[in-house]
Amino acid sequence: MFTLHIEHPISDFSTWRQAFAGFADMRDRSGVLAHTVRQPVDDPHYVLIDLDFDTAAQAEHFLGFLQTRVWANRDTSPALAGAPITRLLEVRDA
Repeated sequence: MFTLHIEHPISDFSTWRQAFAGFADMRDRSGVLAHTVRQPVDDPHYVLIDLDFDTAAQAEHFLGFLQTRVWANRDTSPALAGAPITRLLEVRDA
């Protein structure tokens, strides 16, 4: 399994959450198996998202979609308050 880890500052969680929810169908169609949204306990203006995929190629394709179609357009990422940091992770058992 592969995880696309994303983190970035936001201006408002409620606005961000609504925009995130608006892409649920696209996440499903792109092969997202599960997602987790976290926030630091001391920073309500920051989110960390993990999106799980079967393959690295699916994760990379979805990252490209986010970069070109979501984050590049203020209308589709209304609460984004800074450049996202991303990392593709492979799940490994210890």
